Amino acid sequence: MVSAALHAECGEALRLRDGHGRALTDLRLSVTDRCNYRCVYCRTGNEGAQFTELPIATYARILRIFVSLGIEKIRLTGGEPLLREGLLDLIRETAEMRPAFSDAPLDIAMTTNGHLLAPMARKLKAAGLTRITVSMDAVDPETFTRITRVPGSFERVRDGIRAAQDAGLGPVKVNCVLLRGFNDSQIEAFAEFSRNENVIVRFIECMPLEEDRTWSPATVVPMKEILARLNAVRPVVALPANHLSETARRFTFDDGVGEIGIIAPVSEAFCGHCSRVRVTSDGKLRTCLFSQSDHDLAGHMLRGAKDVEMESRIRDIVQHKEARHHIGEPGFLKPSRSMVHIGG
Repeated sequence: MVSAALHAECGEALRLRDGHGRALTDLRLSVTDRCNYRCVYCRTGNEGAQFTELPIATYARILRIFVSLGIEKIRLTGGEPLLREGLLDLIRETAEMRPAFSDAPLDIAMTTNGHLLAPMARKLKAAGLTRITVSMDAVDPETFTRITRVPGSFERVRDGIRAAQDAGLGPVKVNCVLLRGFNDSQIEAFAEFSRNENVIVRFIECMPLEEDRTWSPATVVPMKEILARLNAVRPVVALPANHLSETARRFTFDDGVGEIGIIAPVSEAFCGHCSRVRVTSDGKLRTCLFSQSDHDLAGHMLRGAKDVEMESRIRDIVQHKEARHHIGEPGFLKPSRSMVHIGG
């Protein structure tokens, strides 16, 4: 009989790893590149844009292959994933998958802009969704509209957050991409929002991923400035990381009410423990958000590749995963595709 220790050791040897020895346990899958918002840091807002979606069965097969390689956390993204027909079916099928090297169930999360969330929250939970993150870049309706370029939707997003909490998808995370001159005035208001609404607010430094290519270092609000502003609300206290590959530095206030995370890929990069890979809405594997190239998994499958061939191909690709990004360094190039397609 094989001992539990030997079984675990064999499992670790087979787990998907990159060429730097990092175990890859987190997959971001974009199920559509359509969106009902036109956020200023993400989209040009071109009405004639062409969108690409694969059949739900193709996404499910991709997920099964990655789970067999050791993926334990799956985040469904877009575009806006709630626009995708068949999303609930994909979540149900994914919830039945079991991680190859863990006894715990899959962690199935989703990032949404929240516009369609309120009527969907209980259905998502019933289908097997574990957690939800809502992208929300202001708590002031006027600023919110200026960023999303969709009038009158702030209340819908707020109601969607509350519905997700009521459905058992909490604690809900609220992601705010900070852009100097657009919404950096919202930092203190978001601190109060976290405390009043019992949500985890996460501030994200603006990254050079937008279609318009308008990013510059001047748009970034760095972690040190965010912390100084939060301390003006109430003294903040650092919280321990949940795991080494966690992207956010976590904080609460001195009375223990509210939680703030700061994701600082520009000013304080966290690449050393990266555990993530991404698959775009058209089925291409990207080993880093800032990759200059991608790898056509869906096309390989369409040409008849069997699962074992796909597994081998994925292992080969991730061996070349970047050690880190190079934002702000001489010669840095933005990705050739925007975060709309990448599923940021």
